[in-house]
Amino acid sequence: MLRLIRGFEELALTLVKAGAIPGGIHPYIGQEAVAVGVCSALGPADRLTSTHRGHGHVLARGAAPHRLLAELAGRVDGLNGGRGGSMHAADLSLGILGANGIVGAGAPIAVGAAWALKHRAATDSGTAADGGPAADSRVAVDGAVAVAFFGDGALNQGVLLESLNLAAMWRLPVVFVCENNGYATTLPAATAVAGSANGRAAAFGIPAEQVDGMDTEAVRAAAVRAVEWARSGGGPGFLECRTYRYEGHHTMERRMKLRYRTPEEVTAWRERDPLPRAAALLDPATVAGLDRSVAEQLAAAEEFALASAHPDPAGALDHLYADGLRPRAGVTP
Repeated sequence: MLRLIRGFEELALTLVKAGAIPGGIHPYIGQEAVAVGVCSALGPADRLTSTHRGHGHVLARGAAPHRLLAELAGRVDGLNGGRGGSMHAADLSLGILGANGIVGAGAPIAVGAAWALKHRAATDSGTAADGGPAADSRVAVDGAVAVAFFGDGALNQGVLLESLNLAAMWRLPVVFVCENNGYATTLPAATAVAGSANGRAAAFGIPAEQVDGMDTEAVRAAAVRAVEWARSGGGPGFLECRTYRYEGHHTMERRMKLRYRTPEEVTAWRERDPLPRAAALLDPATVAGLDRSVAEQLAAAEEFALASAHPDPAGALDHLYADGLRPRAGVTP
């Protein structure tokens, strides 16, 4: 999965440059260990919300690479018919409640999902109260949990703090995962975040753990602890995964030629690349076989995505929450 996510993102960068993916992407290259480690700790009934840098989460949760790539390319065979694109991919059949282009906005969605799971369990047992899940109904339906991914740039967002508060007050089965890659776009986290990520969680009485986000096994072990805590009725958990993105915040940076990180810093983080660290645990023949398998999957994904049709502009207003909308005269033919 590490190799698949890395290869997928490298292919996506190529397709952005070729103009096949409109609007660009936020590459996940470097952070793969977080998505793989956390998602490997989840079960089939669990829910997940993602971020604008969400391809890794979506793939690690089990989404088909060819359909995700088609979604990035805005094609009808994409996960969401080409309507979600890079920042809004979702697959409800896998519990993926959506990537999100708004910083921190996945947190309240995950909290809502966790509340629904717990409320259903309480209702089924006949102990629910009108104001929220019953206090003595701690375990969600099917023992399911929700996971909210977000970056260090969300640590000062009010919606995240409100989500932490509600999750703690209602002892909801939700795990908050902060992917701290050190930068909110170009702003160093150290110049923007007072205190610490885990300190935010501690203020609400939520148990928190900091983990090496470049080590897949370490992330998985921490995620298993947090997920089992939430799954057993302990309430919310919080992980801060210290990681790094090797590419820019967005592909537009390649044109803008921004300089906010030193070459020495990037080189030092590249020495901690999660892929060779994971490959070192396998024999070379296995690694080579995995590389071949991923290359075949991605070649097929590219062929599928580029062969898929573009959406018909006549259906642009389909699937809205409200119908009967009409564009202003002169805006469209």
